[in-house]
Amino acid sequence: MLKKVVIANRGEIALRILRACKELGIETVAVHSTADRELKHVCLADETVCIGPAPSVKSYLNIPAIISAAEVTGADAIHPGYGFLSENADFAEQVERSGFAFIGPTADVIRLMGDKVSAIRAMKKAGIPCVPGSDGPVGDDAEKNKEIARRIGYPVIIKASGGGGGRGMRVVRDEKQLAESIAMTKSEARSAFNNDMVYMEKYLENPRHIEVQVLSDTFGNAVYLAERDCSMQRRHQKVLEEAPAPGITEELRQFIGERCANACREIGYRGAGTFEFLYENGEFYFIEMNTRIQVEHPVTEMITGVDLVKEQLRIASGLPLSITQDQIKVRGHAIECRINAEDPKSFLPSPGKIKRLHVPGGLGVRWDSHIYADYTVPPHYDSMVAKLITYGETREIAIRRMEIALSETIIEGIKTNIPLHQDILDDENFAEGGVNIHYLEKMLGII
Repeated sequence: MLKKVVIANRGEIALRILRACKELGIETVAVHSTADRELKHVCLADETVCIGPAPSVKSYLNIPAIISAAEVTGADAIHPGYGFLSENADFAEQVERSGFAFIGPTADVIRLMGDKVSAIRAMKKAGIPCVPGSDGPVGDDAEKNKEIARRIGYPVIIKASGGGGGRGMRVVRDEKQLAESIAMTKSEARSAFNNDMVYMEKYLENPRHIEVQVLSDTFGNAVYLAERDCSMQRRHQKVLEEAPAPGITEELRQFIGERCANACREIGYRGAGTFEFLYENGEFYFIEMNTRIQVEHPVTEMITGVDLVKEQLRIASGLPLSITQDQIKVRGHAIECRINAEDPKSFLPSPGKIKRLHVPGGLGVRWDSHIYADYTVPPHYDSMVAKLITYGETREIAIRRMEIALSETIIEGIKTNIPLHQDILDDENFAEGGVNIHYLEKMLGII
């Protein structure tokens, strides 16, 4: 087992990693910016190292500073959490070249799955169903591009190969818009990702966003841990997640899960990962793989009883998975609400000091958060301040417990999106289950 881990992140995920390390008897090093000296995990860690000023580019994205922190503290490994450097292949490579374990997949696998074109090729080879598309990058030949679009069928979507998080995408509904849309997406991709490669796919009009959680070790063992429904989104950002996905049968779960586990073996995947799909008319279409732990991992933990972060630490220690596929059973239902420091109507960030805090409790309620009374939410980072998760024997019980938990939650001094979550839970179509990725924006009048 690893002896000491540097937690190269902040907020709730840093605290989540720290707690898992403590359970396994692993010492922790919290690296932090000058703005984060009062974070909860910084106060609880065995050692702390300030790695730079508030801007993330000078701290949490500062690779030399993070590796130096591991060196001066005598750490064995670095856990990147999610966001920041978690899917940065150069970081993973430099960590391992410096003699530390990177708690995640190898740099080569991160590069393979981080480039959407190479990822799709690898997934097709592994038998994963993909969205009909250009089967490679789109060039500058206008007539050839028109032929590809006609073969796929309009509407199509132009995507940046190095994109993510909803950036670098443009929907094209007829041939007249095609050339200009490709040129604009290339320009945006070059500016945002330093990579102007784009590809073309069929645009699915009303899909759901369903993802499959996997774990894979270095001994050829790989398992899938059911699926999550992440369709409740605003501007391609997830707002509420649940597991298992409503309407997905055990047969469908096994069909897509086995293919995901096999793909892990095919590409030599190591650690926790997530295959993301669009799901429409009973068919799964691969869109990308997240090569890290995800924000929404708690709902999977609640329905399977598997601690995903502890499994990450075991795998990075060179140990095999502690579970086999036949030991993974899906029980009950779980829902996660992302609590953000933002105005629930305008969605503008709302940093500031938390004057009063009361967190919910009760059977089946989980609160993952780094905030506390008198803590000041800084303006420099993502606005998420907590994740509220509820579990129930049925989806209806999980929803009811979430309604109660949200009503009990008090966060004064800043604005939060709790009213938005309450509106979602009150919605009849959400209660029925299975809404598509556009539903929330239509509900909010955005589209």
